[in-house]
Amino acid sequence: MLPSLLLSAIAMTPAAEPADTAKADEAIHKYLSAKTKELSERFMDGAKTKAEWEAKRPKLKEQFLDMLGLWPLPEKTPLKAAVTGKLDRGNVTIENVHFQSKPGLYVTGNLYRPKTNDKKLPAILYVCGHSGKGRDGNKTAFQDHGMWFASNGYVCLVVDTLQLGEVAGKHHGTYNLNRFWWQNRGYTPAGVECWNGIRAIDYLISRPDVDAERIGVTGISGGGATTVWIAAADDRVKVAVPVSGMSDLESYVTNKVINGHCDCMFFVNTYQWEWTTSLALFAPKPLMFANSDNDPIFPMDGNRRIIARLRHCYDLLGKKDLVEEYVSKGGHDYRPDLRLAIFGFFNKHLKNDTGPIKDADFAKIEGKDLRVFPEDKDLPKDQINDRVDELFVPAVDVKLPEKKEDFAAWKVGLVKKLRETSFRALPDPIPAAKPLMEGEKKRWEWSTTEDGIQVTVDAIPIRKTGNPNGLALMLVLNSEDDLDKGFLRDWAKPLLDDSALIALPRGGLQWTRKSPPNYAERSHALLGRTVDDGSVRDVAAFVRMMNSLVANEAMAPKGKLGWKLVGRGQAGIINGYAAIFEPSIKELVILNPPTSHRDGPYFLNIDRVIDLPTALGLLAPDVKLTLINAKDKAFDKTAAIYKLAGAEGKFERK
Repeated sequence: MLPSLLLSAIAMTPAAEPADTAKADEAIHKYLSAKTKELSERFMDGAKTKAEWEAKRPKLKEQFLDMLGLWPLPEKTPLKAAVTGKLDRGNVTIENVHFQSKPGLYVTGNLYRPKTNDKKLPAILYVCGHSGKGRDGNKTAFQDHGMWFASNGYVCLVVDTLQLGEVAGKHHGTYNLNRFWWQNRGYTPAGVECWNGIRAIDYLISRPDVDAERIGVTGISGGGATTVWIAAADDRVKVAVPVSGMSDLESYVTNKVINGHCDCMFFVNTYQWEWTTSLALFAPKPLMFANSDNDPIFPMDGNRRIIARLRHCYDLLGKKDLVEEYVSKGGHDYRPDLRLAIFGFFNKHLKNDTGPIKDADFAKIEGKDLRVFPEDKDLPKDQINDRVDELFVPAVDVKLPEKKEDFAAWKVGLVKKLRETSFRALPDPIPAAKPLMEGEKKRWEWSTTEDGIQVTVDAIPIRKTGNPNGLALMLVLNSEDDLDKGFLRDWAKPLLDDSALIALPRGGLQWTRKSPPNYAERSHALLGRTVDDGSVRDVAAFVRMMNSLVANEAMAPKGKLGWKLVGRGQAGIINGYAAIFEPSIKELVILNPPTSHRDGPYFLNIDRVIDLPTALGLLAPDVKLTLINAKDKAFDKTAAIYKLAGAEGKFERK
């Protein structure tokens, strides 16, 4: 039963106020802005000297690839490159080419090269922004760049993106498709675009007319972001010019610029980096950071912060003359001055040529002539582009230990990996919540679990015959639930055997949930966290606070309080993870549990560490677990783990 301190509180707990969306929006924005400020101080992982940076860089490179879903690096399978057509345009030949960066992951592009040439040339990989050209692919929108480079002594490969290419996939999973399971998988289309770029460089250097020691990469908007990813990931890139393609966390989150961007603009910030650190990985090679002064999705305040960090980085590495900034006057677009600055930078650093240049001047080519697959019937039947999000980052297959004596070490290893990979944002240990003070009175029903976040608590005065296990009872709701809705009590009462607390993690904050842009949920991932891992913290922190408040009561034997938590759906699983981190949670009842994390709750990279039935199995042997409406065979694995731990009597399915 509930200790007397909790029982007395039931009568005084006020009814919850209706959700106030405007207040919730303000609260979550303030919270996210504070977290952004913390990360913004971590440029170059805090390296203060060249030696410190060089020592940190190899590990940071692995982390960066991991945050793109590319670590360990995928196997470089045969490209199976093919040319499907050629065009002659004056002194330039254009080849319509495709290759497979992974089996079935098709990359379509146009390769521009001088018509006559007898030596190895520098090569440019041009990665495209979000220009909708339909069936022709967005590569056709940037043909002027291919023509200029080929006319001036380069080989230039312009490649389609996944979202707007000839063989189309999706960039907008969490932006407007509600595919928040991407966060579980650690998947981002930025990883696909980066990998496609790495394999495009493989293709370029396989050609007899390309000098592998003179490779550059550039692009605007989404192509600017992809330029950053490729330059940071692939050491073969010697010169990079990202154009209007990257801002910083203060811009994206605090100033809500994330609302104007799709998912390909972001890696999954598992390791909670300051964003510019990704470009620091390219230093000290020649870099031009190019932007426009009136670009609403890459505003100048963010640009100024980034270039200041980069200049500090290059100066630290003794190469301050190799980083440049160019700012064009105007909006989010190319203009002649911007193109000439880009072309001149590549000429200087790839050809040692600082002479005068002219902008591209040529007759526009019809998009259909640049198609790699001329007709719909020509599109590859074995393509996986339209479902690459399911396949690109593999889900883990957790193997159970064979012997009971191996169980404890197996469990410790998995919990450690969960901490490192999916719950990195949670303090270890999770600190107790703090009751709000009214004078000298502690009001635990209005407690804060971290700055700006509260747990909202009410009570259900059932008072049956009493909880035979003597555990404090708490019903945890899902964030969209309302404490005042009677039906919640109706479905909950059959599961409760005593008076209970009823709690809303994250204070039940009902912020604006508009798809697009899903501001709050997507911003959390940019800060290395999710809404749901915050809820896990709330449950564990509240329990720890109550443990300390009742530690000296007679109802808490030996100064310890045990808990039984009840929840349905995602809330039940959140309780499960809270129990992994909080040993005073001794019993769980979960109604209608999801069979996989795909149906929530959402935790960064969780599918790369553990599946949901195995996670529930980690509660063995200490936590009694009852699953209701859980006949799915997926939970056979949970039962097997409990049996392996010698605790099969503590697991029940109904």
